[in-house]
Amino acid sequence: MPSANLKNRRRFLKYLAASPLAALPAAAWQTNSAWQTNSSIFAGPPLTSPKDAFSVMDFEDAARRALPLAHFGYMESGVDDDLTLRANREGFQHIELRPRKLIDVSQVDTKVELFGTVWDSPIFICPTGAQRMFHPDAEMAVARATKAKGTLQILSTVTSNPVEAVMKARGGPIWFQLYAPARWDQVEHIVKRVEAAGCPALALTVDLLAGRNTETYRRARRADTRQCSECHDGEPGGSLEGRPMFEGLDMTGFRMNSPSTTWDLVDRLKKATKMKVLIKGLEVREDAQLAVEHGADGIVVSNHGGRSTESGRATIESLPEVVAAVKGRIPVLVDGGFRRGTDVVKALALGARAVGIGRPYLWGLSAFGQPGVERVIDIMRGELELTMRQCGATSLAKIGKSTIAMKPV
Repeated sequence: MPSANLKNRRRFLKYLAASPLAALPAAAWQTNSAWQTNSSIFAGPPLTSPKDAFSVMDFEDAARRALPLAHFGYMESGVDDDLTLRANREGFQHIELRPRKLIDVSQVDTKVELFGTVWDSPIFICPTGAQRMFHPDAEMAVARATKAKGTLQILSTVTSNPVEAVMKARGGPIWFQLYAPARWDQVEHIVKRVEAAGCPALALTVDLLAGRNTETYRRARRADTRQCSECHDGEPGGSLEGRPMFEGLDMTGFRMNSPSTTWDLVDRLKKATKMKVLIKGLEVREDAQLAVEHGADGIVVSNHGGRSTESGRATIESLPEVVAAVKGRIPVLVDGGFRRGTDVVKALALGARAVGIGRPYLWGLSAFGQPGVERVIDIMRGELELTMRQCGATSLAKIGKSTIAMKPV
């Protein structure tokens, strides 16, 4: 009689065979963090309710089942061989926690202050574009979820909904992420509109100026035989026509993320707006120092979720040198591969002020809309509080270098 383990293995292989990603090369679906971090033999049936999720990774399979292959492939893709995508997760394995005992941790405070606003936790919602390809309620569902959970939301330039509508749904401030058009008058048009809507901060994204090669997505798109016109206009991540943040702009020859962009753009932004200006997409000390010199109000250490440069380097590994270069003069935020509360504590111990999540809340949105996003936030925050208690930290200020140890290389 076959052993229980053999039966489970056969069951798991049948499960994989039913996946639409089975049509892709091995490298495409092996990036799936759920396979790498959890034992699939205990995965159980598909999620039917967000409350049944144990971790944010549980939502990944639910999103895969809910979305067309091309849409899911666009969300999951890194660049080139997806090495940096995987590195973002693997980087946390090189950092250990140092638990503390016999400290009163009955009360834990996760609040963080950013530019005068206090948020309930240091976990924020990263900007991701065209969310209607994942759920009809798109950014509006995310706004309502962040309102319910007291969480910072950053809205993408290529949002499916205008900033004014998202701000109304949020019922409070959101930040805006800027992909800069090539022409200054177009940049200025968007910046003034965003400022008028009430956004207090602008995050200029600079990690796509050299272009990128989203190979895994293009393989998924080729395997998806549906016509995009069946549910939306254009390819995922494709044409900018009709995007609400480009209303009033001449789209003839419209370009974003020009490779000729320099620090001069930061200087002009600082003069053109009263909003706080953060630079999103920096990874090295030299650029962090320049950001301070050019008056940036903050930095987001980011490699676009492994979707910009195939550096092979995790953002958690880039974080320490950026923090060291800044020397506490401006806040440093970070995103890229965060899936657990332990990940968040490690980043805070290395000097990050706040930590962004991207794919996890998109998984929740794709599968369940607003309740899915809320559940992802709850899980991440619950794990953060648990890890803080285990490490004897009753507030974020109590998390520091003594909270972690680096594994010998």
